[in-house]
Amino acid sequence: MSPGPRVIAAVLAGGVGARMGGPSPKQLLPLEGRPIIEHSIAAFEASPEVDEIVVMMVDAYVGRVEDIVADAGFTKVSRVLPGGATRTDTSYAALSAMAHAAGSDLALLHDAARPLVSRETIGACVAALGSAGAVGVAVPSADTVVRVAPGRGGGEVIAATPDRSRLRRMQTPQGFRLDVARRAYALAMADPELAATDDCGVVLRYLPEEEVRIVPGEEANIKVTNPGDVEVAETLLRRMRADADLGAPS
Repeated sequence: MSPGPRVIAAVLAGGVGARMGGPSPKQLLPLEGRPIIEHSIAAFEASPEVDEIVVMMVDAYVGRVEDIVADAGFTKVSRVLPGGATRTDTSYAALSAMAHAAGSDLALLHDAARPLVSRETIGACVAALGSAGAVGVAVPSADTVVRVAPGRGGGEVIAATPDRSRLRRMQTPQGFRLDVARRAYALAMADPELAATDDCGVVLRYLPEEEVRIVPGEEANIKVTNPGDVEVAETLLRRMRADADLGAPS
């Protein structure tokens, strides 16, 4: 158990992953013999900084995930609850499930479709929250990113090329002091024009005075989104295990 503020991780699996084209949510696809969501939960279960885990799942599959949690013997999972219609709704439901926690406690919100998140990244998020109210995991952009505009003859044209050195690709977990997340989401859920794709974005929009600290991420922390991503994740997982074995004392 961690000293000081309690750390509650929410593994978010409210969406069905339509781009994968499968009959069930992508979080239930097998990865090295175990469902993707099981790998994601296991990362937080193994993290010494994390005290409690809440899992948000597509309503029709809550029972299935409860069985996965029981079969895996996870001891930190307190509840498996239905997610919302959007990512924002699911995050809000997760924060609502933390009503028992104090405002000084810490929340980590993580995409269940990122099964390769490392204990080092989780630990770095918790450490950063010692001096920040919100943190986001991010990696530099290896590609040039352009801003586009409609072309005169149709299609799109390049309108601007932002400085790549200042661009980052966001990952999860994203971490917050609970009082910060609660204030931001109270404002967000009251906004009829709310449009957000991640939780740090909610804080940036509704609490602009709150600094969101960047925690360096890892390229292996991929999100399983499209067909073929499972095979990539399996390759990365085997490589991570091989590296761990090489680093283990003989």
